[in-house]
Amino acid sequence: MRDWEAVAAYALSLPDSAAATSYGQPAIKVRGRMFVSAGHVDGSFHVRSPHEGKAVLIATDPDSFWQTPHYESWPGLLVRYDARDPDRVRRVIARAWWDQASVAQRKGYGDRP
Repeated sequence: MRDWEAVAAYALSLPDSAAATSYGQPAIKVRGRMFVSAGHVDGSFHVRSPHEGKAVLIATDPDSFWQTPHYESWPGLLVRYDARDPDRVRRVIARAWWDQASVAQRKGYGDRP
């Protein structure tokens, strides 16, 4: 995931995803719910993640997954475009999609990534 275009292309490949905006930034949504956005920090994008999940991501790979004080109380975190494990980043994006998807969409996709 070198840049927003690569992130958006992957996110849009997930079922029923649509390009949109969130807080004035490009975003990808499912069912009108944002799961990934360009964010407001250069060199990183934002992805939704429950607090427990984001704590694990930050603890296990702080060079890739991080947050500013703005995101501490928000169920999401920042991901650096040059993250060393692009497969893990794709799983995190897919998990964020799954968490926002409907029950029917989840059944069509399969288990939570």
